[in-house]
Amino acid sequence: MIRVFRVFVPTSILILLLSELLLLTFCYVLAAYLLLEVDPSVWLLYDGGLARIIPVVLTILFGLHFFDLYTDIGSRSRTALLLEIGQAIGLAFLVQALFSYLNQGWMLPRWLMIYGSVFSMICLLGWRMLYSRFVSRAFHAQRLLFVGWSPVVQEISEYLEGHPGLGLTNLGYVDDTHEPGCVLNGARVLGPVRRLREVVEEAKPDRIVVGMSERRSRLPVQDLLELRFSGIPIEDAAQTYEATRGRICTKELRPAQLVFSGELGPHPGSVLLQSVYSFLIALIGTLVTLPLMILAALAVKLSSSGPILYRQPRVGRDGAPFVLYKFRSMYADAEARTGAIWATKDDPRVTPLGRLLRKLRLDELPQFFNVLRGQMSIVGPRPERPEFVQVLSEQIPYYRQRHCVKPGITGWAQINHKYGDTIEDAITKLEYDLYYIKHLSPALDTYILFHTLKTMLRSRGAQ
Repeated sequence: MIRVFRVFVPTSILILLLSELLLLTFCYVLAAYLLLEVDPSVWLLYDGGLARIIPVVLTILFGLHFFDLYTDIGSRSRTALLLEIGQAIGLAFLVQALFSYLNQGWMLPRWLMIYGSVFSMICLLGWRMLYSRFVSRAFHAQRLLFVGWSPVVQEISEYLEGHPGLGLTNLGYVDDTHEPGCVLNGARVLGPVRRLREVVEEAKPDRIVVGMSERRSRLPVQDLLELRFSGIPIEDAAQTYEATRGRICTKELRPAQLVFSGELGPHPGSVLLQSVYSFLIALIGTLVTLPLMILAALAVKLSSSGPILYRQPRVGRDGAPFVLYKFRSMYADAEARTGAIWATKDDPRVTPLGRLLRKLRLDELPQFFNVLRGQMSIVGPRPERPEFVQVLSEQIPYYRQRHCVKPGITGWAQINHKYGDTIEDAITKLEYDLYYIKHLSPALDTYILFHTLKTMLRSRGAQ
């Protein structure tokens, strides 16, 4: 796995992306050589032809990503794959139509665009089928050997079994609590801890992951030291959990790590920079969406009685309370009888218009004003209500630590986890929030904003 934008991405996905970038470029260059009457090399290199091809290729790649074709690369039927590739190429035609209004000099010649797109559809379909069946297997080269059977190892191994596209293979376990040969999450126990060096000699792992529930006087320190100095990478299970799941493992998190580690807290420079670009994005967002906000406000006013804006106390940075603004999506006095409760699926308190506003995320637009006032950032942990913060802080360790940065309109937990209304969901979202705080940067914020746009356009996760 390779870290891009502070996110761990499987090598197989990056190789697929780069290969399709080259393949698409080849298809349109081939169309140029077949169709153009002038010298294609001159047109490509000196008349701006290659510069016209690049936006088409990037648009198709964006479309492929939009339809999740870089997420589960081998889980679609040929028909579904062909339809989604066709939609991605159709998006490129829409961009070309937009260029016809802006500047026709940016467009590809009509027949070159048509022929290149046909070649692209055929080549992408064939390459995808070949890649998912044969080529991607060559990138499952990172072979892991687990030492121990802690709850974290159980979660990691279960996740690896269900996500073969990660490029990580579970060779098995060295563990004293199960008999050799016992199958756990698709891999066998290869022997007890005392046989660690023999198992390593036989299995030849690329990496050893240590996840023993009880390490005191049981951890094979001498063996691990010798294996590490022999060139085999050794890491704690919590590191593997973070790389594979994109979350900080709270099960393995100790107070000393938070106190003495220089990694888990946000970097002051990154926090300051985030405040600057969050303000600028919110200012631009307010100006661009102002007509849409006026229409939404009128619709809320006319559709049901009550105020246009919903004002709700939330907990901000360092636990400071602030008032969060939303367009009202529930009936007036919806919580008069129930009190403060989490929203649920098909919540009867939500108005028909409110359901549409939530689906399109338009109810969140007034939060641009919270960002302009310095109470929120564009990206960060979602702000929670004081009533819930008090309860969750008592039940979940390290919950208050998520308030060390400004809350955000969108966040790492929001693009990775469904809307949840249980303690287990709150723990999962906290793990995502702690990962975000640890890796807070403009690169990660850009990644989150891109996926938030994708989530909005595909109407996912609203409740």
